[in-house]
Amino acid sequence: MPTIYLIRHGDNDYVKTGRLAGHLPGVHLNENGRQQALDLAEALSRQLPNERVKAIYSSPLERAMETADPIARAFNLEIIPRPGLIEIDYGEWQNKSLKGLSRTKVWKRVQAAPSLFAFPGGDSFSEAQNRIVNEIKDLTSRHDEKEAVLCVSHGDPIKLAVAYFIGLPMDLFQRLMVAPASINGLFIDQGVSRLLTLNNELSISAPLHSQDSGAK
Repeated sequence: MPTIYLIRHGDNDYVKTGRLAGHLPGVHLNENGRQQALDLAEALSRQLPNERVKAIYSSPLERAMETADPIARAFNLEIIPRPGLIEIDYGEWQNKSLKGLSRTKVWKRVQAAPSLFAFPGGDSFSEAQNRIVNEIKDLTSRHDEKEAVLCVSHGDPIKLAVAYFIGLPMDLFQRLMVAPASINGLFIDQGVSRLLTLNNELSISAPLHSQDSGAK
């Protein structure tokens, strides 16, 4: 299995104003987000050998594809859209502010017991976790251990994926931090997962090769 880097998309006005974009169309990177995408491309191309990076996959939503674009150009690869990397469908909560939602009666359940929560008219956290975990398993099965795979996705799905692969209960996944334009690395092989880097902004400090991570 390869090393997989889960990259959160760059900044946009929904992140900036604390609103849930979910699956809403037309949510683009803002000026800061576009610069973050360029910086990511530079950092990744500098630290990952071109011959190791075999594929760049992305959520089909605009903000993710726009983040993936300069990275793909840096590695001379095509972006492969993958619906399994998409953001959680927040249903009726889309376009609402986190500040306002934090005052609702169910907010404590979202934070303390997400495994029991489903967004009205949208996904449950369990559905979202199953979707991205199955996607990652499928993608990693397509590559060998000496390769690196880049996947551009969204904050909550990335946190849910990391939680699953490191054995963290879903009800604790909110304790993880995944900032916009951060790099999160996992090595997954024969049922064993290792977290190489979490919420790493423009630096991959963890070992890049499976033998370096202790995997055999």
